[in-house]
Amino acid sequence: MALHVVILAAGQGTRMKSALPKVLQPLAGRPLLAHVLGRALGLGAHATHVVYGHGGDAVPQAFPEADVRWVLQAERLGTGHAVAQAMPGIPDDAVVLVLYGDVPLIEASTLKPLVTAAREGKLALLGVKLDDPTGYGRIVRDAGGKVVRIVEEKDASAAERAVAEVNTGIMAAPAGRLRAWLGGLSNRNAQGEYYLTDVVGLAVAEGMTVEALQAPTVAEVLGINDRAQLAGLETTLRRRIAADLMTAGVTLADPARIDVRGRVDAGRDVFIDINAVFEGVVELGDNVSIGPNVFIRDSRLGPGCVVQPNTVIEGADVGPGCELGPFARFRPGAELADGVRVGNFVEIKNSRIGPASKVNHLSYIGDAEIGTRVNVGAGTITCNYDGANKHRTVIGDDVFVGSNTALVAPVNIGAGATIGAGSTVSKDAPPAELTVARSKQVTVRGWKRPVKKPG
Repeated sequence: MALHVVILAAGQGTRMKSALPKVLQPLAGRPLLAHVLGRALGLGAHATHVVYGHGGDAVPQAFPEADVRWVLQAERLGTGHAVAQAMPGIPDDAVVLVLYGDVPLIEASTLKPLVTAAREGKLALLGVKLDDPTGYGRIVRDAGGKVVRIVEEKDASAAERAVAEVNTGIMAAPAGRLRAWLGGLSNRNAQGEYYLTDVVGLAVAEGMTVEALQAPTVAEVLGINDRAQLAGLETTLRRRIAADLMTAGVTLADPARIDVRGRVDAGRDVFIDINAVFEGVVELGDNVSIGPNVFIRDSRLGPGCVVQPNTVIEGADVGPGCELGPFARFRPGAELADGVRVGNFVEIKNSRIGPASKVNHLSYIGDAEIGTRVNVGAGTITCNYDGANKHRTVIGDDVFVGSNTALVAPVNIGAGATIGAGSTVSKDAPPAELTVARSKQVTVRGWKRPVKKPG
């Protein structure tokens, strides 16, 4: 039986006090809904239907490449009404799994038993026991322990409100039966809505088995209603990611002070100091060392790299044994070969630095090709932009560039050349020669520095 996942994502999230729809609020750098879509993908769903409403087209527009069937709930008349909007696109012989766009930490391993039970012809619910169940619908069982219905708190009696087992809203059912139950829902309740939870009573009345499984952790089924809850789940997810990294062999100076907003693939004996932030997909080879306050996005660092404090790396490909920083910045297109040294207050953009080359201090290298064993002196810049177009600088092997040099692109510095300090080089420099391009030093004798007038 094909699996169809229905994700309810139409909530306004008024308590977030934001113009951004609730399901687009970020968790670990990704929208809440992105996390839930990832779970559907991990379950091998035949199709994923996302029911959206608040925020209009902002929700589907945030996922332009997602393989999703978007369903508009023009009127928000309850969860049962929301699921009913998706049913026309689901065949009767399928299984439906209902998820929520603001419940991002649910695990595939928790959901698979629900799907299995639904394929066996059961209505499967996911419950959890809470010390304080206030605000949740309660799972009501008979004397024999069988589920008979779910009652929302506003409609519950005092005895029912004392029940600790609550409904998470996540359920799986055979599509044909679910379609029939949804058609039989009533909105005669305290909120005047069509509750999805009322299908439980209808299933029981038909004699269908209702199986309530328990979530292994409370964190998995927590939803987001305000920014405090969002921050709480951020902390939970950060702990989970930190634990996974340490299990994989990474040493974290402080597991509470690492922020992964994407995925980190790390080799053996990697060390990460405090306040490191990772975004997108980051690959760290064996024995990489990351200093404090480092930011890395969508980059690869080869084995043995050392990243000094306060370094920013974005879209870079760094070879083995490189040392970066402190206070260095690598912009997209930076490629460093083996053993490169880039020091403090250096910026590299769209450039390739060859093996064993050094750019140690206060320099800008943009749109450049630098060879092997090149030394770039402090204060050197490649003047790559003429106001309209970018141009490349090519520096051959074994070049020594003196301090405070401006290389005006397009320009080619031949292998083994030496550029005198303070030069502005706008023409190609021949290989194995000294090139100096600076004005003659002049002393103006008798010149007096201006003096401010008193008062």
